[in-house]
Amino acid sequence: MPRVKYILLDCDNTLCLSERLAFEACTDLTNEVLEKWGRPERYTVEQLLEDFVGHNFRGMLNGLQKKHGFTMSPEEVDAYVDRELGAVTAKLSEKCTPCPGAPEQLEALKKAGYPMSVVSTSAKPRVVASLKKVGIDHYFPDEHVFSAATSLNPPSSKPDPAIYNYACQKLGVKNEECVTVEDSKSGATAAMRANIPLIGYVGVYGIEEGKEKMEEMAKLLTEQCNAKAIMYDWKEFPELLKKIEEGL
Repeated sequence: MPRVKYILLDCDNTLCLSERLAFEACTDLTNEVLEKWGRPERYTVEQLLEDFVGHNFRGMLNGLQKKHGFTMSPEEVDAYVDRELGAVTAKLSEKCTPCPGAPEQLEALKKAGYPMSVVSTSAKPRVVASLKKVGIDHYFPDEHVFSAATSLNPPSSKPDPAIYNYACQKLGVKNEECVTVEDSKSGATAAMRANIPLIGYVGVYGIEEGKEKMEEMAKLLTEQCNAKAIMYDWKEFPELLKKIEEGL
């Protein structure tokens, strides 16, 4: 049976329960931007998650400008991105926890000889802070942590597939020889556009938002993002990986 050559993994809300913590840290900055540019709208953490989950802060600022009709200079965007990174990294370094079962599966993959890499939309210092706090950073040497916000020039954000294409090029593998795990529509869309077989992880929605949202995301990732399999719990990963390998 063919064997997947690389396991590519999203970080936020796939390996680490970091998305809500990050959005808590950046909601105040988002509302500060809206106030400064004369917009009346304000976001709660939940509203920001609903509109921008899976995007990095640069992508979020671009989306806010389009949605609310204002314009920031590149220098102003850069300044807010730097402020957000500091606030989010500090919070993740203090409070981040693993997605249940993820560390155990990483250990099993390592023992089975599968090479692994993190491919995230988030800024690299933030990703590394999460991995370290959760205690899984030893599975991912620095050169195996890829960030759409940091590794690419110019920076990008999922659903742009550029970070997946870049990671596969650097790792010396063809996109279709890998498998990736994503929880969000934006991340899953990036994987689909990069032609990388996708396992959609929806267990995090059950943890944070309930069964209805979890099933809604399972349907979305399957129908809109061509997920090869849906994972409700990390303990299901070995069987799902086997299923994908049987189809290679």
